[in-house]
Order: sequence, then structure tokens, then C-alpha cells
Amino acid sequence: MSGLAWAAHRLGATVSGSDRSDSSYMERLRAAGIEVTVGHDPANVPDGAEVVVSTAIADDNAELVVAREKGLAVRHRSELLAEICSARRQIAVAGTHGKTTTTGMLTHALRELGQEPSFFIGGELPGFGQDGAAANSGWGEGEWVVVEADESDGSFLTLDPEIAVITNIEMDHHARWENLAELRRAFHDFAAKARAVTLPAGDPDLAAGLASEERQITPFDLGRPGPPELGLSVPGEHNRLNARAAIGALTAAGFDAADAAEALRSFTGVKRRQEFKGEFDGTRVYDDYAHHPTEVRAALEAIREFDPDRLIAVFQPHLYSRTKIFSQQFGAALARADEIVVLDVYPAREEPVGPLAGVSGLDVLRAAADRAGGRPAYWAPDLDSAERIVRGRAADGAVVVTLGAGDVTRLSDRLVAK
Repeated sequence: MSGLAWAAHRLGATVSGSDRSDSSYMERLRAAGIEVTVGHDPANVPDGAEVVVSTAIADDNAELVVAREKGLAVRHRSELLAEICSARRQIAVAGTHGKTTTTGMLTHALRELGQEPSFFIGGELPGFGQDGAAANSGWGEGEWVVVEADESDGSFLTLDPEIAVITNIEMDHHARWENLAELRRAFHDFAAKARAVTLPAGDPDLAAGLASEERQITPFDLGRPGPPELGLSVPGEHNRLNARAAIGALTAAGFDAADAAEALRSFTGVKRRQEFKGEFDGTRVYDDYAHHPTEVRAALEAIREFDPDRLIAVFQPHLYSRTKIFSQQFGAALARADEIVVLDVYPAREEPVGPLAGVSGLDVLRAAADRAGGRPAYWAPDLDSAERIVRGRAADGAVVVTLGAGDVTRLSDRLVAK
């Protein structure tokens, strides 16, 4: 939403908006001269405004209610995103995992290849904002826009890409998608609009379903395209796969694969994706947005490439529904660490009632302890408890990684604060 607000302002619209809490995203908007308010209030809605909302905004939101009473146009954020992106040649990146990093890789590579891309990304890309700050959107003078396409609420189907990238397909948002077959159909419909599609080589059924004389299909895996050794600055097999997907899309856009691979060498990552935060007491601290078992496993395997003497994983489950469904898989993924700390669930938009009653981070902790082979596993119901535990386990050569989509990132900041 903040990325859209910034772009609309950049394109000449008068923009205002609100959020329930302050953040670095709000600070970027204020710096651009956009009026933003903390807290939702009917008085925030100007007469004659077009009101843009995200999926997180409930029907009884005070500003949405008054907008409808006034007869104002109300649009989902995906409609505005599609409208803005229609002004450029579009590369859209979808997938259950890796889409933020792949979008960042494509944006970085296009700039390194002499382009001035526009971009919309579900994270913050360091160095792409004003005065070298991080940014989640940008509007360049070049012909390309790179956009992260969100499947969580089905809104990626509003986009009309020239080149579509699918990183992978796996169930995650169970409240939106009834089953994997329905989700796969949606990904097919998303990609079917494009003249070129880059997708995993391990999904031949999807490739066959999209094959046509008019559409270029580029499968990617760790063996192709480009040189066999990428020499990336970011660790992990998953990032090497993300890079292959980006190279495939850039090749479809007309760039040389070797030049694209070279352009990716200087990519240093997106904030909250294996982000190095600093050190304390000889312990290095990283932060990662991983909130699905596949992502937790990939993040820990990537951190292992730094060869830590001891790897301490601090995980905060996100959503009661996801925790209920995946507690055993989370436990198995966390068992890749030498020591495990689990916080209670970050509820976001959910309440532990009805079928979610009784769901707790303890479910994940028990599953992790069962698979840890006697290695330490700690319960930390809040950030203060987690900080005490981690500081007590610090040592030269150790690495701590905080994992989750909630406020666990604050713990990484606290650990390295002077």
C-alpha cells in the first residue's frame, strides 16, 4: 500500500492515507510530502477521493464505511497496481516462496544492465530509495516495470504481464485457496496472459498446460541458463534458484544470459531476507521473514553456508491457522538449528477462537524438541523472554537468526543495539 501511495504521488496524484501503526514505510511517505495518519478515522477521508484498500481492511473499517456512505469510488489495491503497471512493459513475479527476492534481483539486474526500471516489491530494496535508502517501490524512466504478484488473496490475477515468473507453487494461504489444484489453476491463469513464462523445470505439467506457439516457456533449475557458477553475494540454494528464474526472465526480455548473471553478482539482498543486522558478544545476528516451513528450512540451510560454530534459531509463528496446519513441519524445519527458541503466535488478523482455540507456539516447540535429538529447545512466550535466553547463549562464532513475519524482527534490533 505504501509503495502504491508513493508511486501515485510520483505520478501526480494528491495522496493521503492511514495505517493502524507507524512504521518505516510511513516515514518514507512523509519524507515524500504525503499526508499519512496513524489510526483510522472517518475524518481522514477527503471529499471526492478515490479510496484504495488492501485485503486487510475489514468491511466495518470506519474510513471504508464513510467512503461508501459518501458514494466514493472504492478499489482494491490490486486494481490500482494493475492500472499503474499497464504504463510499462511488465515482468510479474509470482510464487509461494522467493517472489520478493526474485523481484529484487530483477530490479537490481535491470539497473546494472543500464535500464531505469520501475518496481513494486513486497519488501524493502536497499539503495533504491532517496539518498540510497531502502524502498519498496520506484518509478523509473525505463520501459520495464518489475512487480511482485501476490497470490495470497488472488489479486495477482488482475495483472497483465508481458513476462510472467513463477518461482514455485505450494499451499500456504488456506483461508483463500481450498486446495492445491485450485491454487495451481490460478497460477496457470496468471501466466497464461504472458507472451513468455519462466517456471520451475520440475513442474512439467504446468509448462505443458501453458505451451503454445505464441508463448515462450523457459524452465529454470540449478543447471541452466547461464554459467554453472553464479557467484552470488547472497547464500542458499533457494537464492541460486531465484537467480536462475531472474536470468530466465531477463533472457525472455532480450538480454544476454551471461550479462544477466554478471549483473546479479552485486545483488546483496532484500531487507528481512537473511539480512545481517550486526553482532553482540561475538555472535552474528541475522533476520529473515520466513514464515512457512519451506522458507524456514531454506533460511537455516542458507545460514549454514556461513559455517557458524553454533546456529541459534528464534522462530515466531505467524497466524493461528498456519500454526495449526504446519506445527509438525515447522518443528522438522527448526531441527536444522543447533538450538531452538520458539515464541508464541503472532496473531495478525486472527483470534484463537473456534477451531483455532488452544493453538499456541508451544505446538511448534514440542514438534521441534521431538526432532532435535536432545539439542536445547526453549519456550519464550514474548520478546523479553527470548532476548534473555539468546543473550545467555551468546558466544564467539555463534549465529542467531530471527525468523517470522511478525514483530520478531524487533528482537534482532534489540540484540545488536549499543
